[in-house]
Amino acid sequence: MTILRIDASARRADSVTRRLTGRIAARLGGKVIHRDLAARPPALVTEEMVAAYFAAPEERTEAQRAAIAPSDAVVAELRAADTIVIGMPIYNFGPPASLKAWADLAARVGVTFRYGASGPEGLLEGKRAIVAVASGGTQTGSEVDWATPWLRFFLGFIGIADVSVVTADQLNMGGEAKVEGAYAEIDALSPAA
Repeated sequence: MTILRIDASARRADSVTRRLTGRIAARLGGKVIHRDLAARPPALVTEEMVAAYFAAPEERTEAQRAAIAPSDAVVAELRAADTIVIGMPIYNFGPPASLKAWADLAARVGVTFRYGASGPEGLLEGKRAIVAVASGGTQTGSEVDWATPWLRFFLGFIGIADVSVVTADQLNMGGEAKVEGAYAEIDALSPAA
Protein backbone atom coordinates (compact mmCIF):
# COMPACT_ATOMS: atom_id res chain seq x y z
CA MET A 1 0.00 0.00 0.00
CA THR A 2 1.21 3.50 -0.82
CA ILE A 3 0.08 6.33 1.44
CA LEU A 4 0.21 9.99 0.47
CA ARG A 5 0.49 11.93 3.73
CA ILE A 6 -0.30 15.63 3.39
CA ASP A 7 0.32 17.93 6.33
CA ALA A 8 -1.22 21.39 6.05
CA SER A 9 -0.57 22.78 9.53
CA ALA A 10 1.66 25.84 9.65
CA ARG A 11 2.86 24.52 13.02
CA ARG A 12 5.67 22.04 12.68
CA ALA A 13 6.03 21.55 16.44
CA ASP A 14 3.04 20.82 18.66
CA SER A 15 0.70 20.29 15.70
CA VAL A 16 -2.23 18.05 16.55
CA THR A 17 -2.97 17.24 12.90
CA ARG A 18 0.66 16.20 12.32
CA ARG A 19 0.46 13.87 15.32
CA LEU A 20 -2.75 12.42 13.93
CA THR A 21 -1.50 11.94 10.36
CA GLY A 22 1.65 10.29 11.68
CA ARG A 23 -0.39 7.89 13.76
CA ILE A 24 -2.74 7.14 10.85
CA ALA A 25 0.17 6.39 8.50
CA ALA A 26 1.76 4.13 11.12
CA ARG A 27 -1.57 2.33 11.68
CA LEU A 28 -2.06 1.71 7.96
CA GLY A 29 1.53 0.68 7.23
CA GLY A 30 3.10 0.72 3.79
CA LYS A 31 5.20 3.13 1.79
CA VAL A 32 4.61 6.79 2.69
CA ILE A 33 4.98 9.75 0.35
CA HIS A 34 5.05 12.85 2.55
CA ARG A 35 4.05 16.29 1.29
CA ASP A 36 4.53 18.99 3.93
CA LEU A 37 2.70 22.10 2.78
CA ALA A 38 4.38 24.26 5.43
CA ALA A 39 7.91 23.17 4.57
CA ARG A 40 7.27 23.43 0.81
CA PRO A 41 4.28 25.71 0.17
CA PRO A 42 2.46 24.85 -3.05
CA ALA A 43 2.73 27.15 -6.03
CA LEU A 44 -0.24 29.38 -6.67
CA VAL A 45 -2.03 29.03 -9.98
CA THR A 46 -0.80 31.60 -12.49
CA GLU A 47 -1.91 32.75 -15.92
CA GLU A 48 0.99 30.78 -17.41
CA MET A 49 -0.22 27.60 -15.70
CA VAL A 50 -3.77 28.04 -16.95
CA ALA A 51 -2.53 28.55 -20.51
CA ALA A 52 -0.41 25.40 -20.22
CA TYR A 53 -3.31 23.37 -18.84
CA PHE A 54 -5.39 24.13 -21.91
CA ALA A 55 -2.60 23.59 -24.43
CA ALA A 56 -2.39 20.15 -26.00
CA PRO A 57 0.37 18.26 -24.13
CA GLU A 58 2.40 17.71 -27.30
CA GLU A 59 2.19 21.43 -28.14
CA ARG A 60 3.31 22.80 -24.75
CA THR A 61 6.42 24.91 -24.78
CA GLU A 62 9.31 24.26 -22.40
CA ALA A 63 8.15 27.27 -20.36
CA GLN A 64 4.62 25.85 -20.16
CA ARG A 65 5.92 22.44 -19.07
CA ALA A 66 7.95 24.17 -16.36
CA ALA A 67 4.92 26.23 -15.28
CA ILE A 68 2.78 23.14 -14.67
CA ALA A 69 5.54 21.00 -13.16
CA PRO A 70 4.26 21.69 -9.60
CA SER A 71 0.80 20.48 -10.62
CA ASP A 72 2.23 17.46 -12.42
CA ALA A 73 4.08 16.49 -9.21
CA VAL A 74 0.90 16.77 -7.10
CA VAL A 75 -1.07 14.70 -9.61
CA ALA A 76 1.66 12.04 -9.79
CA GLU A 77 1.60 11.67 -6.00
CA LEU A 78 -2.18 11.31 -6.00
CA ARG A 79 -2.07 8.71 -8.76
CA ALA A 80 0.64 6.72 -6.96
CA ALA A 81 -1.28 6.62 -3.67
CA ASP A 82 -3.78 4.00 -2.60
CA THR A 83 -4.72 6.05 0.48
CA ILE A 84 -4.48 9.79 0.98
CA VAL A 85 -4.05 10.96 4.59
CA ILE A 86 -4.64 14.69 5.03
CA GLY A 87 -3.99 16.69 8.18
CA MET A 88 -6.27 19.72 8.11
CA PRO A 89 -6.41 22.25 10.91
CA ILE A 90 -9.34 24.61 10.69
CA TYR A 91 -8.14 28.20 10.35
CA ASN A 92 -10.81 30.87 10.65
CA PHE A 93 -13.57 28.37 9.84
CA GLY A 94 -11.89 27.11 6.64
CA PRO A 95 -8.90 25.13 5.40
CA PRO A 96 -5.37 26.53 5.50
CA ALA A 97 -4.50 28.51 2.37
CA SER A 98 -1.74 26.01 1.60
CA LEU A 99 -4.27 23.17 1.38
CA LYS A 100 -6.47 25.19 -0.97
CA ALA A 101 -3.40 25.93 -3.11
CA TRP A 102 -2.58 22.20 -3.17
CA ALA A 103 -6.17 21.44 -4.27
CA ASP A 104 -5.87 24.01 -7.05
CA LEU A 105 -2.83 22.12 -8.35
CA ALA A 106 -4.59 18.74 -8.01
CA ALA A 107 -7.74 19.72 -9.95
CA ARG A 108 -6.85 19.25 -13.63
CA VAL A 109 -9.53 18.91 -16.27
CA GLY A 110 -8.88 15.81 -18.34
CA VAL A 111 -6.34 14.58 -15.78
CA THR A 112 -8.03 14.27 -12.36
CA PHE A 113 -11.57 15.06 -13.52
CA ARG A 114 -13.46 15.48 -16.78
CA TYR A 115 -16.76 16.87 -17.93
CA GLY A 116 -19.16 14.19 -19.15
CA ALA A 117 -22.76 14.19 -20.31
CA SER A 118 -23.94 14.30 -16.68
CA GLY A 119 -21.42 16.91 -15.48
CA PRO A 120 -18.04 16.53 -13.77
CA GLU A 121 -16.62 13.03 -13.30
CA GLY A 122 -13.67 12.32 -10.99
CA LEU A 123 -10.83 10.29 -12.49
CA LEU A 124 -9.07 9.17 -9.29
CA GLU A 125 -11.54 6.47 -8.34
CA GLY A 126 -10.73 3.50 -6.12
CA LYS A 127 -8.71 5.48 -3.60
CA ARG A 128 -9.38 6.03 0.08
CA ALA A 129 -8.90 9.28 2.00
CA ILE A 130 -8.61 9.76 5.73
CA VAL A 131 -8.76 13.36 6.93
CA ALA A 132 -7.48 14.33 10.37
CA VAL A 133 -9.21 17.55 11.44
CA ALA A 134 -8.26 19.71 14.41
CA SER A 135 -9.66 23.02 15.55
CA GLY A 136 -9.40 25.34 18.50
CA GLY A 137 -13.06 26.29 18.70
CA THR A 138 -14.91 25.24 15.54
CA GLN A 139 -17.06 22.15 15.92
CA THR A 140 -16.54 19.79 13.00
CA GLY A 141 -19.75 19.42 11.04
CA SER A 142 -21.32 22.57 12.46
CA GLU A 143 -22.70 25.40 10.31
CA VAL A 144 -19.42 27.31 10.76
CA ASP A 145 -17.18 24.43 9.66
CA TRP A 146 -16.58 25.26 6.02
CA ALA A 147 -13.34 23.27 5.83
CA THR A 148 -14.55 19.70 6.25
CA PRO A 149 -17.47 19.85 3.77
CA TRP A 150 -15.25 21.65 1.24
CA LEU A 151 -12.54 18.97 1.45
CA ARG A 152 -15.06 16.10 1.23
CA PHE A 153 -16.62 17.73 -1.84
CA PHE A 154 -13.24 18.40 -3.44
CA LEU A 155 -12.04 14.82 -2.95
CA GLY A 156 -15.30 13.50 -4.40
CA PHE A 157 -14.95 15.89 -7.33
CA ILE A 158 -11.65 14.27 -8.31
CA GLY A 159 -13.09 10.78 -7.76
CA ILE A 160 -12.20 9.94 -4.16
CA ALA A 161 -15.54 9.03 -2.61
CA ASP A 162 -14.30 6.86 0.29
CA VAL A 163 -13.53 9.61 2.82
CA SER A 164 -13.25 9.12 6.59
CA VAL A 165 -12.79 11.99 9.03
CA VAL A 166 -10.94 11.69 12.34
CA THR A 167 -11.74 14.65 14.56
CA ALA A 168 -9.98 16.48 17.38
CA ASP A 169 -12.13 19.59 17.32
CA GLN A 170 -12.73 22.34 19.85
CA LEU A 171 -9.34 21.70 21.46
CA ASN A 172 -9.56 24.95 23.39
CA MET A 173 -12.59 23.47 25.12
CA GLY A 174 -11.47 19.89 25.68
CA GLY A 175 -7.75 19.72 25.14
CA GLU A 176 -5.93 16.44 25.29
CA ALA A 177 -9.12 14.43 25.88
CA LYS A 178 -10.19 15.35 22.34
CA VAL A 179 -6.85 14.14 20.98
CA GLU A 180 -7.19 10.87 22.90
CA GLY A 181 -10.64 10.42 21.31
CA ALA A 182 -9.08 10.91 17.86
CA TYR A 183 -6.40 8.34 18.71
CA ALA A 184 -9.15 5.85 19.56
CA GLU A 185 -10.75 6.53 16.15
CA ILE A 186 -7.40 5.91 14.46
CA ASP A 187 -6.76 2.71 16.38
CA ALA A 188 -10.13 1.44 15.14
CA LEU A 189 -9.27 2.09 11.46
CA SER A 190 -8.93 -0.90 9.22
CA PRO A 191 -5.46 -1.02 7.66
CA ALA A 192 -6.93 -2.45 4.45
CA ALA A 193 -8.63 -0.09 2.03
